[in-house]
Amino acid sequence: MHFEADSVVPLYQQIATQFEAGILSGAFAEGEQIPSTTMVAHTYQLNPATVLKGMNRLVDAGLIEKRRGIGMFVCAGAQAQLQQQAQADFYQQQVAALVKTAKQLGITQAALQAAIEKGWAHVGD
Repeated sequence: MHFEADSVVPLYQQIATQFEAGILSGAFAEGEQIPSTTMVAHTYQLNPATVLKGMNRLVDAGLIEKRRGIGMFVCAGAQAQLQQQAQADFYQQQVAALVKTAKQLGITQAALQAAIEKGWAHVGD
């Protein structure tokens, strides 16, 4: 994990985003315990209240759950939930911008689809 104290993005949001990325990538598997607030605060020299605020955003979103006296764990379905959100963001941001640019350039829908298919075939996983 990497946090930037001088970023315009608040630290608690960076913490939440880093954990979301870990869940989405599978680094934090569903049902798995995540590092404690104290451990994250100590390791990255952050205020424990800031770390807790970031983690509470994930609790509120239903991505992690607190188990009293044990710790915090990734909820079942958290990865799928994040993947759905990432796909929705992709469509809203990337695809909309692509279509808008294609229309401005006079590229037809068929030509755009052909270009996407060509790109799909040539780009590795």
